[in-house]
Amino acid sequence: MSFDANAHRDASLQGWEEAAPGWVRRQGILRELGAPVSHWMIDALRLHPGQRVLELAAGLGETGMLAAELVAPMGGVIISDQAEGMLEGARARAAELGLSNVEFQVLGAEWIDLPVASVDAVICRWGYMLMADPAAALRETRRVLRPGGRLALAVWDAIEHNPWAQLPSQELGGRGLVPSSPGAQPAPGPFALGDREQVAGLLEEAGFAEIEVQPMDVWRRHDSFEELWDVTLDLSRSFHDAVLSRPEQEVEQIRASLAERFAPFTSAGGTLQVPGRTLLAAATA
Repeated sequence: MSFDANAHRDASLQGWEEAAPGWVRRQGILRELGAPVSHWMIDALRLHPGQRVLELAAGLGETGMLAAELVAPMGGVIISDQAEGMLEGARARAAELGLSNVEFQVLGAEWIDLPVASVDAVICRWGYMLMADPAAALRETRRVLRPGGRLALAVWDAIEHNPWAQLPSQELGGRGLVPSSPGAQPAPGPFALGDREQVAGLLEEAGFAEIEVQPMDVWRRHDSFEELWDVTLDLSRSFHDAVLSRPEQEVEQIRASLAERFAPFTSAGGTLQVPGRTLLAAATA
């Protein structure tokens, strides 16, 4: 069965619109998880006041808002996402922070509705691997960057380095609840670009130079397994739909089985610290 890029795009947009309320509810946990990643990316962009920055697949826009502080007062940031629900959450966060040099646009990264060479820097945290055609998105990214402009991105490393996702995947896969969709090309997903050489190759093919790719360990911290369970239901639409489509008795079985799988990451006090690994990349247009 071949990969249907347009069907993926439609399903992705619907899924992110549906997920947006959960991401807003859990933005504190997301902020803690992503903070070291965002700070690395901001440092890699080498920003200075007066520049114009674009954040792609921004979600709630946390990384772009860090950039906004560095390019103020004359510079600004475009926080973009395909899902209006995500941008609603980002607008609320920007208002909370009192940011006045941020604008919000519904944009798809594979066709960026901006002129050639119109921004100085682009940020994309955990977005490219979810796109139907990440190579096209990177070419578009380079098109809108001014000569010498900088790109900083993050994608998840391979799933075996990310038990926060691997364990639920194994649980659902063992129950036949994860659809299998082999095709001519790997389907987009959180771990579709989980290889350093692959990321570097895509950047080079898109015309970028001064490419660097490196791993970073991150941690998901939860007060209890119950919090991890609830947060996963909120943040992962695929997990949410697969689990809650089952009878109540099976849902409880899944919950109990996952609690056992995550037990090695649980402290004596019941808190969880689950490791993960992301790949960070920076390059020059």
